[in-house]
Amino acid sequence: MKNEISHTSEIRIRFAECDPLGIVWHGNYIQFFEDGREAFGRHHHISYLDQKANNFSTPIVSSKCEHKLPLRYGDVATIKTTYIDSPAAKMIFKYEILNPDRQVVCTGETVQVFVELGGELSLVMPDFFRQWKIKMDLLDE
Repeated sequence: MKNEISHTSEIRIRFAECDPLGIVWHGNYIQFFEDGREAFGRHHHISYLDQKANNFSTPIVSSKCEHKLPLRYGDVATIKTTYIDSPAAKMIFKYEILNPDRQVVCTGETVQVFVELGGELSLVMPDFFRQWKIKMDLLDE
């Protein structure tokens, strides 16, 4: 069994994401984490739309972001998104954002919980998520 799964995606830094000095405003990195998480979800068939189809959403309850170097307008950044397995009914993702020179510019983590679309917090792992973890070799059948 694995204890983590990763996916790598790229984004191009847009003018609107930069401050007057031409560097990415610090608050945009959380959005880049979401871009990475969405690419991960589409690639590994656990996207927000997959969750919604199973009557769940996964709001973020914790986020952490550590800045190392700046990104600049026009850069193509690489986002490595890694799902970290947990026995709890939650999704933990770690992020590493690299600049075009492959230097780490930012790292972070988010934690999401499962909430039924009616608003009820799920204290147990939803069945569709359990089945996904089995398929991804994260959980024994």
